[in-house]
Amino acid sequence: MTFSVLAVEQFFVSRGANSGVMLEEEPSREHLLLEIERLRQQVEDLKEEKADLEILLETTAEHSDTVETELRYRALEAVREGEIKLAQFLEAIPIGVAVLDSQGRPYYINHAGQQLLGQGVLPLNAVEDLSESYQIYIAGTDTLYPYENLPIVRALRGENATADDLEIHQPDKKVPLEIWGTPIFDAGKVAFAIAVFQDVTERKEAEADRHKFIKTLFELNLNLEKSLDAESELTDAYGRFVPHQFLNLLGYESIIDVNLGDQVQQEMSVLFADIRDFTALSETMTPQQNFKFINAYLSRMEPAITSNNGFIDKYIGDAIMALFSDCADDAVKAGIAMLNILTDYNEHRQTVGYIPIQIGIGINSGSLMLGTVGGKSRMDSTVISDAVNLASRIEGLTKDYGVPLLISQQTLERLRNQADYAIRIVDKVQVKGKSQYVVVYEVFDADPPEIREAKLANLSVYTEAMLLCDRKEFREAGKLFEECLRTNPSDRVARIYLKRCRDWRSLLKGI
Repeated sequence: MTFSVLAVEQFFVSRGANSGVMLEEEPSREHLLLEIERLRQQVEDLKEEKADLEILLETTAEHSDTVETELRYRALEAVREGEIKLAQFLEAIPIGVAVLDSQGRPYYINHAGQQLLGQGVLPLNAVEDLSESYQIYIAGTDTLYPYENLPIVRALRGENATADDLEIHQPDKKVPLEIWGTPIFDAGKVAFAIAVFQDVTERKEAEADRHKFIKTLFELNLNLEKSLDAESELTDAYGRFVPHQFLNLLGYESIIDVNLGDQVQQEMSVLFADIRDFTALSETMTPQQNFKFINAYLSRMEPAITSNNGFIDKYIGDAIMALFSDCADDAVKAGIAMLNILTDYNEHRQTVGYIPIQIGIGINSGSLMLGTVGGKSRMDSTVISDAVNLASRIEGLTKDYGVPLLISQQTLERLRNQADYAIRIVDKVQVKGKSQYVVVYEVFDADPPEIREAKLANLSVYTEAMLLCDRKEFREAGKLFEECLRTNPSDRVARIYLKRCRDWRSLLKGI
């Protein structure tokens, strides 16, 4: 081996710890770097010794030819010894090393390189034959690697280059390689191009396994997302039958967790709404028209409830039962909103030739038991309480008094600010199934503006008339109700009480 020791030493020192060469077998990378540093120091010592010898030659030029010959011999021996040690090192390292001369001809390949390439130094006519002669292909293909892109060829052009997208095709296998190419300069010109290369089969396999794992993980995540989407769709579907709020009140997130007999006690307001004379109305329609009408009506009422923090517990034919867990104000505001929506809906009905409809709404507040009832094959959510029954009875009273919205005393007391609403007392009644009397109030915020303003204007007179009735002063009470009707003839409650006052007076005269 006769190429420059200094040139090879220049390559290894320039690579150093930053070369990126990974020595995957013994000796270790750290050991090799130490060995390179040791050899570099030896080369430095040899250079110093050679310099000393040259000085000695100059100073002893006048001596005999024998002395000069001896000194030159010693210098050559020192250089030869360094080259031998360097060659031993290159043959010992477990990575391939190849050298091209300045003309691009293969100059040297160490033992590890010959094993990876499948052959040693080959005589080439031109550098263009490198890929074909050594069977260098683009990784994963049967296309010869472009010779001009080979790192060792790029090094001949004075570049430092790296590539890991090539492989050697041997008769019995394909070996993926990673190659680093570095130029070696002499007097400013490229004297040699050195390539260091290693088998990266394990790394490629690891990368393939990693990509396979990532792909598998992606597919699992995709399937998981599909499962979550399906579960979400299923939950939404169940939510159309069993409200999510109902499950939340029971402490569950999914209907799958619900068991028969689960129950919880809760302070709530209950709203019942029903269409007036629906039976007579439905008899004029076909079954298909009935369902179309019911769905058109119910779909308009639902947003008024949900937007006021309530949820629909169930539909009972044309009737709606809704629950409000936050405060009584939500229930009352929902009732007002439903009546305002009904006004718009009736205008639409009249434009297409249908008669307008009327509804009655009753609201009561109190302690409720929410839970599940049924059997193993059929289970349903329900609410059980006297407060629920009373809300239904109050809704029925709206027919008797000709008003659309009535609330109980319990609901009135739970309002945050009663002055926010247009409210007046209607009656103290004993509803069916209740032994105690219940005071009910009318909320007339949703009345037509002229009627609402008339009721508000008469409110003090109306309230005094109700107090007189309670004290059985029917003559004076009747006069006040007549006064209310003079300014608001459509006041059904005042008309009912005027008749009662007259009847009670007649009854008392008869007694």
